[in-house]
Amino acid sequence: MGLACHGACARELSAQKDWIDQTLVTVDVTGIWEGDIHSATGPGGGGLALTLQQKGAKVVGTSRLPATGGQNNGTVEGTVSGDTLRFHDERRAFTGELQVNGDDMMGPGTLQNWGRITITLHRR
Repeated sequence: MGLACHGACARELSAQKDWIDQTLVTVDVTGIWEGDIHSATGPGGGGLALTLQQKGAKVVGTSRLPATGGQNNGTVEGTVSGDTLRFHDERRAFTGELQVNGDDMMGPGTLQNWGRITITLHRR
């Protein structure tokens, strides 16, 4: 005789799976990453460098964005969940959600005065 799982039990199993997916870290983003940002609606594009240090799921580091005249240079922090890095700067003026694939990562972000951007990086 099998047991049926309805309502609260099904939600609990779903929540447990979500928790596992969110805490599973499958990549290490420690290192120096260089590449570019591109905006279809803002000023166009420019260079980007992130220097990152990862411990567990937590990531801290620095960003250099020469195209913004240095106004978005500074510290960044974020988390890795699975193979996705989510980060932001201190003012949350620069954000990203990047899919990591070996020594490459790419994905959408936002940058103050630029709007939505695409970020493409390669680890040095």
